[in-house]
Formats: sequence, structure tokens, C-alpha cells
Amino acid sequence: MSQLLDLSPEILHNIFSHVPPTDLSRLSRSCRHLHQFINNDDFLWRLQFLSRFDPINDSSPSTSSWKDRLSVLTNVEKILASENEQVKDDNVDEVLRRCVELATSAPPFSSKNLRFLNRLFRNPLNTSNFLCRANIFTTAKPSLWPWKDSPELRQLSARLHVLFGIDLEASWPHRDELCPHFSIDETAPDASLYPLRFVHPYARSRVYDLRRYTQANMWGPFLDDGSQAIDWEKVQAIMIVLAYNLRIYTERRLPVESDLDDDDDDDDEEEEDETPSSHASNSSPSAATTPASTSPRSASSNSSSSTSSRTRPRAWSPYSAQIWESPFHGIAKNSFKSQPLGPLDNVTPSQHPELDALDPFGITGTWTRVVCFLDYNDLYTFNFENGDIPLAQEREPISTKEAFRLIRLQLRVTKIEEPGPDDGKDYPVVHFEGTSKSSFMAWDPNANSRIRGTVRQTPGGAIRWTTFSIFHGEERWRSEGVQIGGPRSARGVLGNWFDKDYEEHGPAGPTAFWKVSDDIVEDKPVVTTLGFEHNWADEIVHVIFST
Repeated sequence: MSQLLDLSPEILHNIFSHVPPTDLSRLSRSCRHLHQFINNDDFLWRLQFLSRFDPINDSSPSTSSWKDRLSVLTNVEKILASENEQVKDDNVDEVLRRCVELATSAPPFSSKNLRFLNRLFRNPLNTSNFLCRANIFTTAKPSLWPWKDSPELRQLSARLHVLFGIDLEASWPHRDELCPHFSIDETAPDASLYPLRFVHPYARSRVYDLRRYTQANMWGPFLDDGSQAIDWEKVQAIMIVLAYNLRIYTERRLPVESDLDDDDDDDDEEEEDETPSSHASNSSPSAATTPASTSPRSASSNSSSSTSSRTRPRAWSPYSAQIWESPFHGIAKNSFKSQPLGPLDNVTPSQHPELDALDPFGITGTWTRVVCFLDYNDLYTFNFENGDIPLAQEREPISTKEAFRLIRLQLRVTKIEEPGPDDGKDYPVVHFEGTSKSSFMAWDPNANSRIRGTVRQTPGGAIRWTTFSIFHGEERWRSEGVQIGGPRSARGVLGNWFDKDYEEHGPAGPTAFWKVSDDIVEDKPVVTTLGFEHNWADEIVHVIFST
């Protein structure tokens, strides 16, 4: 010890900068000299903090020292690393607050904060104890996810879950299994291992409950108090419904890696299988009226998290899989990275480059959209044929099949104007127009539609997207959504679609869209060797989605 104490302060400082914070804290209690040296060296604690976490945003200065900041997060790490569920439950509020702060302050790329969260929330105990505290979880299984009488805590949990993404469970049923919906069984012992499948009927019940679409929340994922603040529990339910159907669609329609060795006849039969979305009602927004569907193809998958001999189907490209399944991916402002759509000769030049340069939201380009909806008869029965129930009471969970659409959007900025009195002041209001098309339903006379909309900031800082789907020259469907992570985030937008006249009898449902590329590729019909025309550009998003 005497030899260590004889070293110069500069050498001690350099040595201690490589010591883990927990050991450094113990070392400071070994003698008075080290206690004073370590605790008073604020630059040492700054180095320790920045070696593990991202720099703190200067726009929100704190009076806390670097040591205090690191101590708080080290305590959070200990709680998350603990196997004691009571410890987690006793500290759920503190952990949620700190984790949301870390997630929302992360830079767009190479974030230490997100690596920290990603590592610790791979533990199913943490996902179950911290990401499953919203109403739909406590309603589904209160014995596993007990009720917390704190609306703020439930909002924090839902928000962190939305930022985390959908990958709460590794293994999913293969497409050959009979029922695509997880049975609602209160006695199921492994519900915590399959939270999305277990609560999906409850999330679906909330999303399709038309009582929840009101003028106060603008029929979107906002609180019911008229503040335009995000209701994260609504966003969470939307994400669960879309994620569930997206996985069912891809894993049941498409070949998995072990199928790729089968002969061509088997592959041809697989392509002809009916998908869960193939019999949608015309009373709901078809691929034409909310843009059209496209199907992902097989791409390499990550099977490290599953012991099954079958792996994730190749439909999940590195790009699309990151958006939907990589925890905490694409949730930072400016985290979007454009994907090339093909040769530059095929890219349509920007119609308003001067507006694109001023657009803070990065609207112009190609987007992928997902839409789910119930057959209108099922929607009406669910909402109006089960008697009146109090608004505070949840409707019964439902497992009725939904229609599902994968959609391609091509959007262009048309106008930029100053924010209005009810808007946030950090960003302008940006107007856009575009088209939506169906790749797999091109024979449908309703397969083409136009779209227009606006993007603006709410008074609370959320990025609000409003779209109108235009059918035969008339607006038919509207959507309201919020961009997860802020402007130009890769994660994209989650929200609700509904009748443009706010029809109280519906229809309505969940939707999401995210950007694929800054490019727009013009459709070019090509006569194939089989003698029919094919719009190769319809497959562009399909390629980015699955290559």
C-alpha cells in the first residue's frame, strides 16, 4: 500500500481510470488518503462515466457531480443484474426513470447507453419486471404482473417497452402449427417467457375498442386530456398488435432456412398458401385505400437466441430486422440511414430539392407501411353487440383474425410553413403528398391510392404525423401517429388509422410506417419472358425488406 501511495497523483489518476466503478468505490474506503484522492478527483469520475455511458446533453445541465451520476447508474446496473425479483420490484420506479433517460438521450449511432440497456434487458426477468407494467399486462395476468397504482409508472414502463421494441421473446410458433394466436390461459406457467403472445388479445381489445377514439385524443395515440401528450400505453398496444401480426405473417407465409433445401415443388406450394390477411373485408381500408401490401422474402436470420432446429425465416433483412427486432434500435433522432434502391439511372430526381433541404423530418423518399384491421362485422360485433360497459372497464380480450397489409409509400415534400399556435415551436409544419401501391394485389381496381399529410411538433415535443388516404379523388381514411425517437429516427411512426369523418362506428385500427430510402424509383413495367407486365419497382421495398 505504501508503494501505491508513493506514486504521483497523475499516475494514480491514470491507474484508477481503468478500475471498475464498484472496485473504485471499495478502494476509496481502504484508507483516508485514497478516500480523499478518489472522491475529490471529479475528472476521474468523468472519465469513468464517459467510458461507460454517452456524454450528457449540455442543454439539460445537472448540479450532480460525475461521481453521483455514475453511482446512480451503477446502482441501476446492480438492480438489473440481480436475480432477486423483490429487489427489482422495490426499485421499479427508479430503474424505469433512469433507463428512459438513458434511452432518450442516446446519440444516433454507436451509443454506449443503448449497449448498456441492450445487455441488461436481454434477461427475461428484467423484461418481465420492468417492461410489463402497463395495464394490458396487469389485466392479462395480475398474479405475474401485479397492478401498480401509479399512472406515471405505467406510462414509463410502456414507453421503455416501445423504445425497446418487440423482441421480448425469442421463439415463435412455426407456421405449420394450427393456431396463430396464443391461448388465453390464466394458469399458463410460462406466460413471462411469451409476454407478447400472452397479452396480444388484450392489446388487440384495446386497439379496436372504438370508445377510445375521441376528439380529445384526436383519435390517435395521445392522452385523453387534450394536451397532445403521447399515451405510451396506447402506443405499446399498437406496437404489440402490429408486431404480432408481422411475425405471424412472415414466419407462416415464408420459408425458413431448413426449408431452403426442399425441392422447387414445395417452394411453389408454399407461395400459394393463404396468409392470415388474404380475406379482408372491403369495408376496411384495403391495400388501396391505405397503401398497398408487399411481402417480405427470406433473408438470413439470427438463431442464437433459440434452441429450435428451425431458425428465423430469411424474410428478416439486416435492415428491417433491426428496426423491428433489435432492442433499442433506431430510437434516436437522426438515426435513419438511407438504403440504396438500385441504379441511379432509375431514381426519380427530387421535384422540390429546395424544400427537401429545409425539411427537418426527412420526409421525401420511400417508406414501408403496415396496416392491420378487423373484418367490419367482427369489429361491429365486438363494439356494439356485447352491451354497454363503463368506459373505465376494459372490453374482453379478442383473438379474431385480422387482415394485414405491408405497404409501399412514396412521399414528397410540397410545402413548409411556420408552426401554428397549437404546435411546438422547434420545428416547422411540413406538408407532403405521395402515392401508395400494392405489389401483390395489383389486379385489384382499388389497389392504387394517393396520400397527403403533415408532420409537426406537438407542444410537448412529440413529432406528430397526420395522413389522409385519397381514394378516387376523395379523402377516405385518416391516420394520426407519433415518431418514436424524434425527427428522422429509423424506428418510424406508430399510430391509428380511422375514417376521415371520425365515424364513431368505425372502422379503425393500428398502423406503422418507417422510412426505407431517400430515393424514389419510378415504376417501369417490363414484359417478362412469360408474356405479362411486371412493375419491378414494386419489389424495391420488398428487396430492402428481405435481401
